Amino acid sequence: MKGVVLAGGTGSRIFPLTKVTNKHLLPVGKCPMIYYPIAKLKEAGITEILVVTGREHMGEVVNLLGSGNDLGLNFTFKVQDQAGGIAQALSLAENFAVQDAVTVILGDNVFEESLRDYVEEFRGQGHGAKILLQKVQDPGRYGVAELDENNKVLSIEEKPTTPKSNYCVTGIYMFDAEVYSIVKTLKPSKRGELEITDVNNAYIQAGSLSADIISSWWIDAGTFDSLKTAHDLVHEFKLDDRVLKILEA
Repeated sequence: MKGVVLAGGTGSRIFPLTKVTNKHLLPVGKCPMIYYPIAKLKEAGITEILVVTGREHMGEVVNLLGSGNDLGLNFTFKVQDQAGGIAQALSLAENFAVQDAVTVILGDNVFEESLRDYVEEFRGQGHGAKILLQKVQDPGRYGVAELDENNKVLSIEEKPTTPKSNYCVTGIYMFDAEVYSIVKTLKPSKRGELEITDVNNAYIQAGSLSADIISSWWIDAGTFDSLKTAHDLVHEFKLDDRVLKILEA
């Protein structure tokens, strides 16, 4: 299992904070935002990690993370030249992952729960994909999962006007090596991007997607309000101290 942290994008929702730096380098508590997904991967036993970010601030990301040696990790870096969507960014991991499965986390996802058990479940699953869901008050901001009575995912709709549930797809995904073939079949959405929702729906149609509901808090820290909430939660649960301890171990 290898890890992928997707840390591209322009950060337009929190401009002008992102005028001079990458969103994922902004502080959340005592840590740069990108430390949180990286620590979750390390905590799950994943030490080979690809970081995908944009060209403009790649140097700052590399300056922060380096080779990973000081953190007990091994980093590889890739540039996403243009805003082509999450699925397009994920496609850059093909040569890095080779035939290994990957755990993918969006760089602005901050959450308390360990991924270790979910990663082990996916290893036992052996193929396909796994996504993690969270109940939210504003599902229309996200990809929304339609669930049956057993919480099996029937479909996922991206930013729906009328959501079929309150369960959003978090930016935490696990994929087998088939994901790159799936991405190559995608067509750009109305936003001109390759959507990760289309990737997940392809796995649903193949009958090989599993899902779990996160039992603790999770937040996408990509807006001013959610960034403040992330700061507050990290402080309340002392998550920044725990993250630093994981990365320093």
